Amino acid sequence: MNDWVSLGLGSVGGALVSEALKLVIKEAKKYKSFKPLSKDLAETMERLLPLTKEIDSMQNELDLGAGELKQLMETIRKAYELVRELKDHDEVPFYEKSTYAREIEDINKEMTKFCDINLQVLQYRNQLKLLNIGGHLVDMVYDIGVKIDGSSVAPVPVFRDLCSVPKLNKAPVGFAWPLMELKKKLLDDAVVNLVVSAPPGCGKTTLATQLCHDAGVKGHFKHIFFNVVSSSPNFKAIVQNLLQHNGYAPHTFENESQATVGLRNLLEKLREDGPILLVLDDVWRGAELFLQKFRIDLPDYKILVTSRFDFPSFGFNYHLKPLEDQDARALLIQWASRPDKTSDKDYELLLKKILKRCNGFPIVIEVVGVSLKGQTLNTWKGQVESWSQGETILDSPSQPTVLECLEPSFDALVPNLKECFLDMGSFLEDQKIRASVIIDMWMELYGKSSSILCMTYLEDLASQNLLKLVLLGSETEDGFYNEFLVTQHDILRELAIRQSELEPILERKRLNMEIRDDTFPDWSLNGPVVNASLLSISTDDLFSSNWVEIDCPNVEALVLILSSSDYALPSFIAGMRKLKVLTITNHGFYPARLTNFSCLSSLPNLKRIRLEKVSVTLLDIVQLQLVSLKKLSLVMCSFGDVFYDSEDIDVSKALPSLQEIDIDYCYDLDELPYWVCEVVSLKTLSITNCNKISLLPKAIGNLSKLEVLRVSSCINLSELPETVDRLSNLRFLDISHCLGLRKLPLEIGKLQKLKKISMRKCWRCELPDSVRDLEDLEVKCEEETRLVLWERLMKKMTNLTVHEEETEHNLNLLQMF
Repeated sequence: MNDWVSLGLGSVGGALVSEALKLVIKEAKKYKSFKPLSKDLAETMERLLPLTKEIDSMQNELDLGAGELKQLMETIRKAYELVRELKDHDEVPFYEKSTYAREIEDINKEMTKFCDINLQVLQYRNQLKLLNIGGHLVDMVYDIGVKIDGSSVAPVPVFRDLCSVPKLNKAPVGFAWPLMELKKKLLDDAVVNLVVSAPPGCGKTTLATQLCHDAGVKGHFKHIFFNVVSSSPNFKAIVQNLLQHNGYAPHTFENESQATVGLRNLLEKLREDGPILLVLDDVWRGAELFLQKFRIDLPDYKILVTSRFDFPSFGFNYHLKPLEDQDARALLIQWASRPDKTSDKDYELLLKKILKRCNGFPIVIEVVGVSLKGQTLNTWKGQVESWSQGETILDSPSQPTVLECLEPSFDALVPNLKECFLDMGSFLEDQKIRASVIIDMWMELYGKSSSILCMTYLEDLASQNLLKLVLLGSETEDGFYNEFLVTQHDILRELAIRQSELEPILERKRLNMEIRDDTFPDWSLNGPVVNASLLSISTDDLFSSNWVEIDCPNVEALVLILSSSDYALPSFIAGMRKLKVLTITNHGFYPARLTNFSCLSSLPNLKRIRLEKVSVTLLDIVQLQLVSLKKLSLVMCSFGDVFYDSEDIDVSKALPSLQEIDIDYCYDLDELPYWVCEVVSLKTLSITNCNKISLLPKAIGNLSKLEVLRVSSCINLSELPETVDRLSNLRFLDISHCLGLRKLPLEIGKLQKLKKISMRKCWRCELPDSVRDLEDLEVKCEEETRLVLWERLMKKMTNLTVHEEETEHNLNLLQMF
């Protein structure tokens, strides 16, 4: 106990919690007999460490009572005593290991609970005191931690990566001089606000990103925040993002005046640590009043704006020019490898003609270069000859625009990829889209039975730099593509929209309708009949759901993008008899309450429904009587406390075709509704990142056709029901990151079709003896799970294959929220 006392940790009141944690982490990592257990405990404490450091820094500023941290300090003390006790037992006899293991597990569980619930609630409360937005807001956040049913505390999700500077995979070509000039202005005390303006595709965002990563800039500014604004600026939403990014609980401002007060208070607090740089990226014309709201007279606070337009009244304007010839050439060579058997003369001539067409625009050079990479000399010549020979002066009425410079890359696509590329214009600018959303749409629009084939389309478009694919976590092989994120440069989205708008509005195959406040586009006001097969409707947070009537007899895919807290589905959906795919995505801060759900009832061809961040009851789905529904996806949805089951509904008749249910990040789902186990046609059941789920219903054994069962990252799931051994068609089981899982069903060996098990971070899960009966089994796990569970079986199970994969924690996922 000498180290404990020497740190001043003899009493909670005088303790620095972070110092106590550092000491225990150091000790916990020493004992090789308990490597998996002690490593897991250390990881939990390391996750806790940043939060405790922040609370330590507040103790003198706030009246942070010792009682609030007593529980945590007692747990840390127990952990310290235990790991010190292990010092003299580095080679613990096998029969004693279980005792120590249980003690370590109990301490780890206590720390995890405090970290996930109590500590974050205290942190929100204390941070909001410092922020001083208002007493009613403090009360609101603190009340979130009050016990709801007398036994459990509701954690508040918080996302700290909302305003981070984007990563740069490689140093951009041709920005050395602009970077030097802009950096000089930014660090000039006389310059407060800067605007980097240039036409689309010149690399404004890339330059701003590179500037934020510059060592001199990072050394000067203590805080750098990066926000994409786009064509529909939302001041309140950006302030909300800034608050959440800095660890404060989410709050919906009633008006912009409240948001202004919140922004000022936040900046005043952050400025105590050092200078602040706020980047507002891609601001559109007419946003002068929007920009003025961020102008707060504070020392050491600067704003950098990127835009296609000048804002002379806002601050210093820096005009970014297209790349000079030498830089443009270097960038093209970087993207397009030289074709074989090309003479220097021919090669230089081709480069010259291509660069003349690209006009120095980095995005054009990149896209064209990738389309030519690895191609033959004849392909290069054919591409060049297809272009006009005139000068390409930007925005000259008689010359190609930047979008027209990109058109050859679109024209070069095979027909099916052209259609897929055009579909990307149906999503919002700068929207981050799960790959599964797009794949579901393509499978039904184009009659593709394989999700793998549709994923190949995305990969093909990404390989030509027409979109970007980001892997959020671990890649899966069974057609589960929730772990892939799709993004697209705004100029490429404009290209897709432009190509889709060549026909009159009502005759277009793809139609986008934007509704701001309650203002509808003129074409929609007289009950028009639209021909579109893909309809996208986006509304803002002021939309009141007062719909006009539109006749959409040919719509097969409907994309609804909303931001309001209450949203009534348009009644004209009931007339979409050809509708196959419905995607509803809410970009507001809280789940939107959906009404008029019954308009979906009995649609004869509706096969896929995806709901994201909405509030529904799961019984609503059954009552729709959708006889053709094949897939139901629920992401970040709220279901409320009322949980009715379907005693009076024959589920097998109400949902006779349902084959896949995907439930992801649904925080308040604590049990699976009984009717799910009555969907006898179900082949895939995925329940992921649902932390309140602790048990699955025993009736899950009734799903005789189930082939894939995924319950990954459900950290409180303690066991799988024994009835799982009745899933005779199960071929893939994913229990990865189910940290609380303690055992598999005793008779799991009966599942003779089970060929794959994914179980990263499941080394505490007991394997029954019957697992040896599984033939040709393939297991994916990390080192600890392999050593603890499977190493001893590898010699006895001759057909067992264990793939060791290190778990990666990819923070790209935070960009989804």
